[in-house]
Parts: sequence; structure tokens; C-alpha cells
Amino acid sequence: MFKTKKLLLLGSGELGKEVLIEAQRLGVETIAVDRYEGAPAMQVAHRHVVIDMLDAGKLREVIEREQPDLIVPEIEALATSELVKLEEEGFRVIPTARAAKLTMDREGIRRLAAEQLGLPTAGYRFADTYAEFEQAVREMGYPCVIKPLMSSSGKGQSVCRSEKDIRTCWEIAMEGGRVQNGRVIIEEFIRFQSEITLLTVRSVSGTSFCPPIGHIQENGDYIESWQPHPMSERQLEEAKSIARAITDELGGYGLFGVELFLAEDKVYFSEVSPRPHDTGLVTLASQNLSEFALHVRAILGFPVPEIELVAPGASRPLKAPEELDNYAICGVDKALAVPGTQVRIFGKPVTKVGRRVAVALSTGETTEQARERAAQALAGLVVEQA
Repeated sequence: MFKTKKLLLLGSGELGKEVLIEAQRLGVETIAVDRYEGAPAMQVAHRHVVIDMLDAGKLREVIEREQPDLIVPEIEALATSELVKLEEEGFRVIPTARAAKLTMDREGIRRLAAEQLGLPTAGYRFADTYAEFEQAVREMGYPCVIKPLMSSSGKGQSVCRSEKDIRTCWEIAMEGGRVQNGRVIIEEFIRFQSEITLLTVRSVSGTSFCPPIGHIQENGDYIESWQPHPMSERQLEEAKSIARAITDELGGYGLFGVELFLAEDKVYFSEVSPRPHDTGLVTLASQNLSEFALHVRAILGFPVPEIELVAPGASRPLKAPEELDNYAICGVDKALAVPGTQVRIFGKPVTKVGRRVAVALSTGETTEQARERAAQALAGLVVEQA
């Protein structure tokens, strides 16, 4: 009988779907868990379960029943304190339960980076009430960036540019937070030249880095990414030093998405995700091993060879313009007619305004050409009522 490892995925979106595909290629049994039926990773998993993953009792029940070799979080909104207990009982959480708990909210990871590790970050304040929020914004000065402590895909983020924006920014944060506890972070507005993701892999082979990925965000959610992003040797070494420091502290094996600001004077730490990153979807086309293949190899304890850029690449996510229960993605033929282009359709059962439902991936002889091709491919894709 073929003996395999069992992987339980917590959160089953489009990134998790790619993780499970890579895991199955290496003979791993997979179980996908999410809060709704028909999530993308459920469509490729051997089995799936629908639960409220913030419910510690339900989360424990599934894990004790399945007895997985690997518990792999794909999202932040989990009962992470229960994961810590389960790890103490012998279950293996990727990369570690502490990493999942610390990165669940922006406060834990920001205090770790700035106050314990001494990494360069934007100035910040925290607020629990609207009165505290008003005061913190005025102390920080305009403009400043407002974020709920926990959200996904940039939901709830905004830039407060003047006194008249304060109430609106508070309301956006309250609506966008995954946990409605009212706590927000107010960040100094860094006047950066560019923003990058440095995918960092911890494995039996040591720490490895993918070529830097540039990206553009709107309202905290990415609308374009490309690889490689041009950086000076000094900037790249600073970025690697920061990424190594934060991932060494979090520990465990796996891929981390380290977000950084590149300013004229230095490199600033922004955030870290202890899992594949949405901007890293570009690696499905640009690298010899995608971020998902690297993550799976690392967590299984397999060696990670040299990471190679096959070709400059770019990604452009397709976002739904409205809520639809029945929808179709049209224009795939037009997108695929663009040279060097692939399309990934996520298969989400319903759409919401701004929800990612597909991505165009393009390569080119240069990064600029790849970006132009991805933009052209995205222009051909349309979300329509079915």
C-alpha cells in the first residue's frame, strides 16, 4: 500500500488551490477547509470540510478527526490560539503556530519587527476607539495609512489625507476587518519609490530568495505584479537582510511573502505572510519553480535547488465589478492570443465587488514587455452574468 503524508489546508482560495495541486504531484493526500462550499482548493482536494475556522472547537474537531501530518494555514482568520495548543500536543503547523498567531494581526508582527528586531518600519500607532483613532491620526499627521488589524486582500485599508477623511477612513477599516474588534493601526505615510515582495524560502537547504517582485496596489489590494523588479545591489542586500531576520525569528519551513518599501534612503519592512503571496502568482509563469512548488517542497522537508528566473513575467488579476450568483468569464480566447500568456480561472462559486476571479500571466523578453502583454490580456477578459 502506498504510504503518503496528509496535508490539511486551512483556507481554500486560489493560492491554496495551487498549493494542493503541487502537493498532489508529490503524492500527498489533501483536505481543504474553508467557511463556504465550493472554494477553489476544494475543487482539487481529495476531501473538503466547511466550518467556521475562527471557532476553536470546530477547528480542533476537524484536526483531531483527520490527524494530518501537516496543518497548512492559507489565511489569517483562524483560531490561532487553538493552533498553538494543537502544536504543543504534537501536531505540525506550517511554518509554526507562533508564526500563524503573530501574523494574524498587524500589531503582533509590527511590534516584533520594530520593537524586538529593530527593523526599519513606518511609524505607527494603534487605536481601539474612534476617539483614540482621531487623536492618533492627528499625532501621526497627514497623509497617513489606516488599516484594520486583520483583513484579507487589502480590505479595509485607506489613506487619510486631511481632517475631513477621518470618519470615512474609520468606517472603511471597520467594514473591512475580518474580526470586528474595532482595533486599527495608523501608519506613517512612507514616500517610497516602489513596493516589492521578496519571496523567502526556509528549507533543509537553508534560506533562499526569489528574484524581487514589484507590485502596484489600490486600496491595499494588488492590481499588478512583475518579476524581476530592478533594485540596486545595496537595496537587494538590505531587503534580504530584513527578510532573513523576520523569517528566522518566525521559524519553521516554508515560503514567506515579505513586503518591503524601497525609499531613496533605505528599505522599510511593511508586512510578512507565512505562506504564498498573491503578488507571487507571477511565479507560475516566470520561475522554474513557482512559489507554490517551493512552499510544498520546503514543508515536506525536500531540498530547494537554485531558484531560476525562466523569463521576465507579469500578472494582472481580473476582479468582478458586481455581485453575481451565476457568472461567466468571457474573452479567454482573446487573452490567450497574446504571446507568452496564460490564464488561471479560480472557479469561485460567486462574485463580490472587487473579488479576484482569475489572473492573466505573461512573459516577455523584458519586464516591460511582460507587463504590456499582461495588461493586454486582462483587457480581453470580462466577467458577465451567466
